[in-house]
Amino acid sequence: MAELEDIKGVGKATADKLREAGFTTVEAVAVTPVRELEDRAGIGPETAVKVSEEARKLVSIDFVSAREIWERRQGMMRCSTGSKKLDALLGGGIETQAITEWVGEFGAGKSQLSMKLCVMAQLSKEQGGLEGRALFIDSEGTFSPERIYQIASETGLDPQKVLDNIIISRAYNSDHLCLIIDHLLKVCPEENVKLVVVDSIISHFRGEYIGRETLSERQQKLNAYLHKLLRLAEIFNLAVVVTNQVQANPAQFFGDPNRPAGGHILAHASTHRISIKKNKGNVRTAWVIDSPYLPESSASFAITSKGIEDTAGAPQETGKTEET
Repeated sequence: MAELEDIKGVGKATADKLREAGFTTVEAVAVTPVRELEDRAGIGPETAVKVSEEARKLVSIDFVSAREIWERRQGMMRCSTGSKKLDALLGGGIETQAITEWVGEFGAGKSQLSMKLCVMAQLSKEQGGLEGRALFIDSEGTFSPERIYQIASETGLDPQKVLDNIIISRAYNSDHLCLIIDHLLKVCPEENVKLVVVDSIISHFRGEYIGRETLSERQQKLNAYLHKLLRLAEIFNLAVVVTNQVQANPAQFFGDPNRPAGGHILAHASTHRISIKKNKGNVRTAWVIDSPYLPESSASFAITSKGIEDTAGAPQETGKTEET
């Protein structure tokens, strides 16, 4: 991997500015908009344009053949969810170089799935993992170390080691969430992060941008940071999982009135959109509602002490559930 100083025209001073701004790799510089390089690194517009152009030349991302893209995709990895049926629905598991979105109402199991993935991502590839650490951005206070401890213990793993390999960042508002995402370009390669979870991506935006007059600003900001997450997934070959809430359409009298929050911006940015709905007890059903290649189909799974399991053979619970 090339160093920042290998970019033509970048000396020690400029390289130091880029690193301080969180751009620690040539790939990170190459995929970042010029205006952002100017603002965050404090370099002039002409320098930013030149640095961006030269960085792209080093990583050859301007024009490539479809075959080169196909060969690059051969390095894509998949992380098991712990359920064979759900993995099959997802084409083998949560894939890297992409954003997978869980959509569902409260109690559907989005956070449970996300925490299970944080455990699974640490396993070897042969065991269905990504051989890396997980980073969990918690915007709703849903992360539970006790639940991680339980999942790890029940699956025969060392819970203390599993907890050590999950990095937590609590986002208290939308600006804080954006700041955390800005820092991911630096943190992920340094900490060998192979899974990034944002739970949830929309919560703070819905709470802070009230009324139609703020909708445009909200959607533009949300769009910018979703694309940052996608660039992060692509250049570091990691998986990004975001959870999304639903909103009801009171004018709809027939069919399901719930629809994913975030509008078209979130719909276009996510690579795979999976809707999760509650069934009886601890059983959940997942539907593929949008994907470039996954067929629109469904699969059932159970939420248990091990996290996520296939319904067949999993203990069935009939009482009130507390999954989020």
